[in-house]
Amino acid sequence: MGGRRLAHLRKVVATGLCLLAALVPALSPAPAKAQSAPMTLIRDTEIEETLRLYSQPLFTAAGVESNSIRILLIGSKDLNAFAGPGVMAVFTGLILETQSPNELQGVIAHEVAHLAGGHSARSGEMSQAGLRPFLLTMGLGVLAALAGNVEAGAVLASNAGFFGTLGAMGYSREQESRADQAGASYLEAAGLSGRGLVNFFDNFRYQEVFAEARRFGYFRSHPLSSSRIDALRARVEGLSNYNTPDDPETVRRHEIMKAKLQGFINPGVAVVKCADPKADYPTRYACAIAQYQLKEPDRALKLIDALLAEQPDNPYLWELKGQILFEFGRTAEAEAPQRRSVALKPDAPLLRVNLGQTLIALTDEAKIDEGIRELKTALDQDDENSVAWRLLSQAYDSRGRNGLARYATAEYNYIEGDRRQALIFALRARDLLERNTPEWRRANDIVLATENDRQVRNVRGGD
Repeated sequence: MGGRRLAHLRKVVATGLCLLAALVPALSPAPAKAQSAPMTLIRDTEIEETLRLYSQPLFTAAGVESNSIRILLIGSKDLNAFAGPGVMAVFTGLILETQSPNELQGVIAHEVAHLAGGHSARSGEMSQAGLRPFLLTMGLGVLAALAGNVEAGAVLASNAGFFGTLGAMGYSREQESRADQAGASYLEAAGLSGRGLVNFFDNFRYQEVFAEARRFGYFRSHPLSSSRIDALRARVEGLSNYNTPDDPETVRRHEIMKAKLQGFINPGVAVVKCADPKADYPTRYACAIAQYQLKEPDRALKLIDALLAEQPDNPYLWELKGQILFEFGRTAEAEAPQRRSVALKPDAPLLRVNLGQTLIALTDEAKIDEGIRELKTALDQDDENSVAWRLLSQAYDSRGRNGLARYATAEYNYIEGDRRQALIFALRARDLLERNTPEWRRANDIVLATENDRQVRNVRGGD
């Protein structure tokens, strides 16, 4: 696994996903201008699953290998999305602006067209890429910080890794028109209407009259014009699926996704609807999250328990309950709901990381060992999760397994982009681990991958 993952990481770095260090204060609230909005890389299993579900038929229609594309959810009020080599990113601000799943899938189809067409970023904009750090954390905790509630988010922020942005992607008007037409074709092939894409663009037609700095990020990097919208409308109105409605399950997922984001990002707005016991599930879900964000854990847990009475097999409700209990210092109580979330969705590594974190925080040796197993299983599913590597290093250290602790720390630093520290810990791990074990070989991979890097010169002499 190590050689494959290191090769993948080198490829990602080469395409612009620079691994940079950042500080928690970067999450503090900023003015609501699109160009200055704080950006956060969010990890959330439920939302990632929805975005993947929306994207899969479009990847298939475009002939794009979906497993080769990482879908990123970026926490920012800016209305934006972009695609680059191996990556497609969707901003929370864009999701919240879409009125239907079809609008969101229309935007995704357009971005898939850029991927399939191999469209490159404008060199002038790419030269300014990587200026803003993304905070990568696990599960729901990051969204607390996204909402400006840094204190509530700090519980998990201390276990975070950091990514740099791919940067502002920009395309020519000719590429935009080609992506419109190709996106319309992909929607049609997937049995979806192109109406949503036209409606989304039409809703923001006025963006073309604004100065560059005042436009939403999406329309700064994707030039918009009335003639382009009209040409797209003429195309999609003639397609057979133009009047095809959204699938009810797709609508349900869209409503839940938007409600979840609103609960975290705008808890003051979401909480006013909590008094209505007859509210629909998305509204009550948002209310529970909002109470959690407003530091009312008992009220949040009461709402969640009511939802669980209706949906006892919903892994995301169990995840949320466990997360609240953990973050408010009720670690022993968090174990049971987190176990339940993993049992209901065993293929979700982020849920296992949550459980692993709780188990190793209980200080019982048997629990710590179980936590190690959960974290290793999560890493078998997603070996680029720096949070899991950091937690694993802590767990190994608490059990006196020094070689493995240093190896896990080397992996953590490598993913973080700190090549010097990665090399230092990989060298230490290699000295302590039994030769030719899987961990020894992976530590050796890190040594070979980093020892010629400029930033790690003279490590051997200075260590």
